[in-house]
Amino acid sequence: MIGKPASPTNSHSTMSGCTDYHMTRRRMIGVFGASMLGMPISRLLAETNTTRRGTADHVILFWNSGGMSHLDTWDPKPGRKVQGEFAPIKTSVDGMEISEIFPQLAKQMHEAALLRSIAGINGDHGRAQYELQTGFNQTPNIVHPGLGSIVVHEMDPLGDLPAFVSISGQAARSGYLGQRCEAYFVGRPGEKDPYLSFPEKIHHARGMKRLEILAEMNARHVADTGCPEMKATEVALRDAVKLMESPALKAFEIDDEKPETIARYGDNEFGRGALLARRLVEKGVRFVQVNRGGFDNHGQIFDAMRAHGAVMDPAIASLISDLRASGKLSRTLVIVLSEFGRTPRINNNGGRDHHAKCFSALMAGGGLKGGSIVGASDPDGMVPAERPIQVPDLHATVCHALGIDLEREVITPQGRPMRLVRKEAQPIKELFPA
Repeated sequence: MIGKPASPTNSHSTMSGCTDYHMTRRRMIGVFGASMLGMPISRLLAETNTTRRGTADHVILFWNSGGMSHLDTWDPKPGRKVQGEFAPIKTSVDGMEISEIFPQLAKQMHEAALLRSIAGINGDHGRAQYELQTGFNQTPNIVHPGLGSIVVHEMDPLGDLPAFVSISGQAARSGYLGQRCEAYFVGRPGEKDPYLSFPEKIHHARGMKRLEILAEMNARHVADTGCPEMKATEVALRDAVKLMESPALKAFEIDDEKPETIARYGDNEFGRGALLARRLVEKGVRFVQVNRGGFDNHGQIFDAMRAHGAVMDPAIASLISDLRASGKLSRTLVIVLSEFGRTPRINNNGGRDHHAKCFSALMAGGGLKGGSIVGASDPDGMVPAERPIQVPDLHATVCHALGIDLEREVITPQGRPMRLVRKEAQPIKELFPA
């Protein structure tokens, strides 16, 4: 079902909102230095609001939890002992091959780029997922915001729908960016949200009056106690009421689509999730995360990956094709990502184990150069052989595509300046047209 935004669970989640402006230290120095030189006030204001126009406006992230095998998807090794049961197939790009489990997606690869040399450092699920989704390593004293929260914090909302939606699973938390940057959770795509309608026999006017009374009670409690958790609840309630009243809410009702469209994506949770992602982007949602688990295949990996391919291939291929047809693909970045890959060695249970040293990802649209391959693994897919890509570089690449300042700092509720992207991170420039 579609659910309410999650409420914060830690003291770092109490910032006032996603659109608050915080200068970086470099900009602050530039502004005050300019004022000392007598720069006009109009020029000073312009200095604080300089932004780079990105190549993308939206992101759809397919998050594959568990560690998806790079060798059985984007980086096949034909003729090697590590190949496994899948043969490589040709794609719409000369010289680019992917696994046979993606026959429809193979026809769309002229719109996509493959990253074949991601060099991870975390082989533990929890730590790897944290780094892949936030760009930072896990620490005991701070919760970093996930990529979706960063995007909605830095970019203006478009329309009434939540700017960040997570489908079929929870996304990374917003950390110190606060309640407004949390993901709106959709449990089963296509089902109506019971929290966005009044109970039976409660008429609309009566329900709205009750919400007004609740808001007044919450406001008094916040004034008396200063409780940040109650303030977050107040924000969630206000956003829910706004959404309840919006015609844009119909974007969640995918049964409005033609039956043949649903069948093309796949009439299953993942296919419906991909279709919902397309509809949400078309209505202005900035960041959509579609979650799929079941990739921790220590045994019987080839049966598992055949099943994954049968579900994922038509859904992602249809999404890319439909976004291109509507003109949305050029401004929508599609990412297929997991926390690490799997070992080249096939174990005694017919599976592959955790492998963070080298793995792959797919990106499409969003102004990136389609039909490109960045980096390469060694002959067995064990380590990067060319152009190692560090995990934080993925975040820098997404932010660069969206026009987000890579040097941006925000101030946490504890008064601590924090960068949204790690200092050493660099965009993968090969993905962008010269």
